[in-house]
Amino acid sequence: MSIEIIHYYDVASPNCYISHKLIPEIEKRTGENFTYVPVLLGGIFKLTDNSAPFIQFQNVKGKNDYYRLEMTRFLRDHQLTQFKMNPNFPVNTVMTQRGAIVAEMEGFLMEYADATLNAMWEEGLKMDDPAVFHKALQDAGLNADHIVERIQNQDVKDKLLANTQAAADRGIFGCPTFFVGDEMFFGKDRMDGVEQEINRQKSV
Repeated sequence: MSIEIIHYYDVASPNCYISHKLIPEIEKRTGENFTYVPVLLGGIFKLTDNSAPFIQFQNVKGKNDYYRLEMTRFLRDHQLTQFKMNPNFPVNTVMTQRGAIVAEMEGFLMEYADATLNAMWEEGLKMDDPAVFHKALQDAGLNADHIVERIQNQDVKDKLLANTQAAADRGIFGCPTFFVGDEMFFGKDRMDGVEQEINRQKSV
């Protein structure tokens, strides 16, 4: 029996990039595939009265410094040597996530997710600049003209809003969030737990 494993993601989060890089090995070890669902992290924050940690803890002495240290260790321990903090952070990802909806609808979401996450967190591109966005897609071998045209369509806009609302309704308050069946896991630090839960459900 196949297990439903869902990854709610937005390229706005560096932790979504990190999780994305860890997922292929988990899929290989477990024999199960993750389904990516594009959402708008800013929308989830508004719906859940949440905010990014760097904002939440900006007045807590030492906390954001510790988060940066933890990130450095995590990248080191998983040999994610291509990552770099985007100098344009935070980036408005409405355009990029609408593009992800186009890719989801048309069957190339994994290629699109890989291209845009790399553009954000390896190349440090300003992906809310339309010209930069178009070139990044083109450079990745995607049909940039088609995607840029389609993201203006109302069905694409509505689908991203619907995904985001459904995520908040399911109890999601940030990204990356994973569901293994009905079991929820939040954050890159829970990837071991995600894999353990996949194996647990496979053994039942």
